[in-house]
Amino acid sequence: MFLILFLLGTTMSVFAQEPQLMDLEKAVLTGLERNFGLKIAANNVAMAERDVKIGVGSFFMPRIDATWVRSFGREDVEQTFVSDPENPRQINGAKSNNQAFSVVGFYGFRPETIYTVKRLGKLAEINDLQAKVLVENTVAAISVAYFRLVLELQRYNVLKTTLDLSQARLDIAKARYELGGAGKSDYLTAQVDYNADLSRLVNQDLVIKNAKINVNELLALTPETDFSVQDSIVVEGRLSLEDLVENAYMNNKAFLLAQRQENAAFLALKETQALRLPFVNLNGSFVDNTFKSDAGFLIQNQRQGFNYGATVGVNLFTGFTINRRIQNAKIDRINAEYAVQDLEIQMTSDIQRAYNNYLTNLELLDIEYVNYKVAMDNVDIALDRFRLGISDYLQFRDAQINLLTAENRLITALFSIREMEIELMRLSGRIFYQDGSEQFKLSLE
Repeated sequence: MFLILFLLGTTMSVFAQEPQLMDLEKAVLTGLERNFGLKIAANNVAMAERDVKIGVGSFFMPRIDATWVRSFGREDVEQTFVSDPENPRQINGAKSNNQAFSVVGFYGFRPETIYTVKRLGKLAEINDLQAKVLVENTVAAISVAYFRLVLELQRYNVLKTTLDLSQARLDIAKARYELGGAGKSDYLTAQVDYNADLSRLVNQDLVIKNAKINVNELLALTPETDFSVQDSIVVEGRLSLEDLVENAYMNNKAFLLAQRQENAAFLALKETQALRLPFVNLNGSFVDNTFKSDAGFLIQNQRQGFNYGATVGVNLFTGFTINRRIQNAKIDRINAEYAVQDLEIQMTSDIQRAYNNYLTNLELLDIEYVNYKVAMDNVDIALDRFRLGISDYLQFRDAQINLLTAENRLITALFSIREMEIELMRLSGRIFYQDGSEQFKLSLE
């Protein structure tokens, strides 16, 4: 098992001032605290939980309304009575007023509401899992962006080392040219190669700046926020495929989300089928009503008392609407089952692919580390031979390019391993898992 802390040279600052150090843990905590997508997800979870409480209250608690009415009237009235039809009664400006107070209670129970409340509970769980999926994806994205920045800083150090070698070669070529030991062509070629390496270094500085902006974006920080990162990438102990798959079935949030959606589809089917069951409505009211009028048979009418009753009903025919809804609900449930099965295959396939990449890069890391040591020895020998005039600049340049290539392949393999570790942790639902095993650290010197 090959565990490495990769460190090429001393840490170099490419910024004007010494920025504050931000390790991976601090970056993740900052992202979880500030990321706006996570804040939106948290609000959605709170609303879903509140919807469940609202549903329970509206479905299983009675509704009670209290009303008070006060009205006045002034009318010209002409009344003809049966007892004296020849002498109608004329009243101008007859006044009337009405005062009514009532408290009305209603409780309706429909069997489907039981499944409705259960389905709302599942929807709340779904919102919670969706938020957790977003959290895990954000943590994974922050981690990858963080190590990408570390990788680019390592590449900067590699290019700086290459530039130092080109500077040494340029100094030697210049001294030989000035002393007449070599032609001007060798000196100019060394100058061209030095400028090419310097150009790569300048471009790499741009890559680092953009990589830092990417981290700031995930942390919801302004693009110009400056910070430094640890200049190392730690490879954990070798992961077990069986453990990853087992944990994925229990902890993969996307897979758990699909299962909750299947449960919700099942409850939606039961909810629709329950529409065929009888329903019961209970009602009761208290009424206090006083009516006064200057016209009519009654000068005053006052009513006070209780009314109550019950209604039992069952749906007999709705134009086959319930049948169609039940058929669609059955299809939704079947589709939800298919979605779980499809996601299961996708999840295990993603784990297997990531694990294959992980193992391959572990093998490459051993190979590239040995190749890096050989390239280092070779460039030292080539520099000594070039300094002594035993070899020409082409041989030295080849050794220099080989070292640059070997260093890049080594740090790329190391980053790829760490990237696959993060992906495997995300797929297995263990993105926050901390391995307590001992980590061996080797310096590449």
